[in-house]
Amino acid sequence: MSYAELHCLSNFTFLRGASRPQELVQTAFSLGYTALAITDECSLAGVVKAHVAAQNCGLDIIIGSEFQIDSHKLVILVTNRESYSELSSLITLARRRSKKGNYHLKWSDLSDSLPNSLLLWLPSDNLESDNVIGEKLSAWFPNRLWLAIEHTLDGQESIQYYYYRNLAALWEMPMVACGDVHMHIKERQSLQDTLTAIRHNCSVMDLGKLRFSNAERYLRGVSYLKKLYPPALLAETVHIAKRCHFSLEELRYEYPSEVVPDHLTATEQLQFLVDDGIQRRWPNGPSKKVIAQINYELKVIEELNYESYFLTVHDIVAFARSRNILCQGRGSAANSVVCYCLFITEVSPDQISLLFERFISKERNEPPDIDVDFEHERREEVIQYIYKRYGRERAAIAATVITYKPRSAVRDVGKALGLDPQFIEQISQSLSWWDRRADLEKQFNDHEANCSNNGSSKLLIDQFYKILQEIMGFPRHLSQHVGGFIITEGRLDELVPIENAAMEDRTVICWDKDDIDTLGILKVDVLSLGMLSCIRKAFDLVAQHHGTRYTLATLPQEDPKVYDMLCGADSIGVFQVESRAQMNFLPRMKPRTFYDLVIEVAIVRPGPIQGDMVHTYIRRRNKQEEVSFPSDALGAVLGKTLGVPLFQEQAMQIAIIGAGFTPEEADRLRRALATFKKHGNISDFKNRFLRGMAKNGYE
Repeated sequence: MSYAELHCLSNFTFLRGASRPQELVQTAFSLGYTALAITDECSLAGVVKAHVAAQNCGLDIIIGSEFQIDSHKLVILVTNRESYSELSSLITLARRRSKKGNYHLKWSDLSDSLPNSLLLWLPSDNLESDNVIGEKLSAWFPNRLWLAIEHTLDGQESIQYYYYRNLAALWEMPMVACGDVHMHIKERQSLQDTLTAIRHNCSVMDLGKLRFSNAERYLRGVSYLKKLYPPALLAETVHIAKRCHFSLEELRYEYPSEVVPDHLTATEQLQFLVDDGIQRRWPNGPSKKVIAQINYELKVIEELNYESYFLTVHDIVAFARSRNILCQGRGSAANSVVCYCLFITEVSPDQISLLFERFISKERNEPPDIDVDFEHERREEVIQYIYKRYGRERAAIAATVITYKPRSAVRDVGKALGLDPQFIEQISQSLSWWDRRADLEKQFNDHEANCSNNGSSKLLIDQFYKILQEIMGFPRHLSQHVGGFIITEGRLDELVPIENAAMEDRTVICWDKDDIDTLGILKVDVLSLGMLSCIRKAFDLVAQHHGTRYTLATLPQEDPKVYDMLCGADSIGVFQVESRAQMNFLPRMKPRTFYDLVIEVAIVRPGPIQGDMVHTYIRRRNKQEEVSFPSDALGAVLGKTLGVPLFQEQAMQIAIIGAGFTPEEADRLRRALATFKKHGNISDFKNRFLRGMAKNGYE
């Protein structure tokens, strides 16, 4: 007999669920379940991660959500695309009524808002209330309502089953088996108890009836479930699962259309703005190389249908400039001449070596990431402009998932286990024991000895250490992204739930950057930079005292007096040098051009220092060592940095020219280099790179 679990919480039901979505999916698949429903409480925050895990193993995922109204519990399950929109909009409604982290749902909200969805009802065990609600739900959800039976072996199964059976017969609704799953394996119960204690701000020992009576809320084997439920109730789970055939792959993101005039297409509007930018950037006409690059970029943008993305960012930047708010694109967007023509960036292609594939790649086929910095004191004007232009139902900020790090884990777990607060703070500040349990045990024993006790309990140490390892990386709550805006053509709340942020007049979605990237959704990063506020104030002072109004584009370049000051490590008010090490390096570097400063910022970092690039570069700059290149082709790549590779673009070009990588392969190598500590997949490229270099005659 098959089984589908229809009521399951992940750890994105914060401080309730004790397993990650991936763990739940993999365990359900290994147990032979037909399907698994992820039904986090009034949230869809964990469904994308469950979707990815299910794709990898082949399990069917059902999207749903749990709600509590009065003493009743409801589980809504999605059947199709329309049903998904209904659920997402309902969650938005409940969340927007309340402060961050809470929700409020009324019975009347269910009367006509879910015509395509299925509902599982867990009554309140109050006969009068259950009869009233049973009558309403039966009328609102004809042939789409089940009474859920959850046998968690708390000693009340028989009494509850007969009560539910009579209630179901009264209102002519079928019954179905559910598990009220909070964890993928029963060994997570101690973590679940700890999360409950953290949620209620007390110790585990003080939980009382707030604590589950046993560890039965896990993904149980089908053979075990056969002993707990009648066959008909188990079979009904599969029948319900077959009615739920929605997948997140059905979601289609559409760019907003306001940025395109009615008489033009997005392609034509982008071409018009780029042509206008060319005339303004190069009054005497651009070079053939620049024209070729622009045509190439526009072709790629059109093939990938990203025109509206660029137009959206241009619209935001144009608003800021119309209000005299300084702004500047950062990061990989500087590799795009189109961004330069749209005045999103101020870095001329004549000044740098471009590698457009770092910005957009046909093979990656994912939205480009344009980060724009605005004056930190005036960024809120830009944010409110976006809300006003597109409406709260079409624009919101992406989420950032705040997860448990060592110190926060030690503090919360220690408090939940009733440890001495001063001792908790002591070990949270000293994390050298993290991978060595013996060091932790010594700290416990030293503390107990100082307190004149008989030595610490080994069981307590084991439990503390085990829970710490399990809770690491668990989501604690959702916060707002530093500035990543999601803007849609249709209603955003039908794509993903929207909720209130802690900050006034801010609304956020429940998906983070990784979720958005997975689903290919546009994100515009509206960031803030204090230095832009400083520069704007400096411009105002210059205009006030000297009558000259500068902009970022018209600021005089390469003033010798500036470099005289920098050579003496006098950088305050002259150039943003971030660290004492970089300031100390300035007299050795003796910068005389802006590109010297670019190199100075890049070279005083752990990678170049450990790779002995700093001394090599200085010797070559001071003509104490001959500048050499592995080949003329790589000399063109490394010439500006005297043969020393310092930038990610250089690493990509070395891979392309030296090892025969395609631009897309080189970009994957760049990503592996940038994230090797997190993902550790740089070795995947090692043999490919070495073989390519050897084939092309390099040592």
